[in-house]
Amino acid sequence: MPLSKAQRQHQIGILLAEQSVTSQAQLADLLADAGIVATQATVSRDLDDLGAIKVRVPGGATVYAIPELPSEQLAPEDHMRRVLGEWLVEVDRSGDLVVLRTPPGSAHVVASALDRSGLVNIVGTVAGDDTILVIGRPTTGEVVEASLRDLAGLPSATPS
Repeated sequence: MPLSKAQRQHQIGILLAEQSVTSQAQLADLLADAGIVATQATVSRDLDDLGAIKVRVPGGATVYAIPELPSEQLAPEDHMRRVLGEWLVEVDRSGDLVVLRTPPGSAHVVASALDRSGLVNIVGTVAGDDTILVIGRPTTGEVVEASLRDLAGLPSATPS
C-alpha cells in the first residue's frame, strides 16, 4: 500500500535530519531505497510544503534542512495560494471567527500554512480533521474571510 502524502513527508523530514541531502534527485533515490516511490516533481512539492531550505554546511556544500521552528518561518503568498487553492473547499464566517472546510484529513495542512502566513489579521487557528477555526482580530472577520477566499480562488460570499 502506498504511503500518504503526510507519511511520505514525515519520512523526508527524517531523512533530512539524519543525512546530508544535496539534491532533489538524491532525496528521491533515498526514498526509493526506503521503498517509497516519488518523482522529482513530487519531492520538489514536498520540500516546498515542508518549508525546506538549503543551508551551507562545513566544507561549503549546501544541503536541505527543515527549520526547527517552522511556525516562525513565513509562508510566501504564492505558497498560500497553492495550499488554499488545493485544499480549501468552503469558507464561512460568524463575526470575527472564520470557519474553513477541507477534504477529510487535510485541515492541519491549511492551518499550518495559515499559522505561518504572517497575515496580520489572523490571531491563530484551531484545526480538526476537515474543519479549521480561524480567529481574526476584532472587527476583521469579514476582511479575513475575503482574503482567504481570494487566496483560494473561491467566489465572494453572498450577503446574508
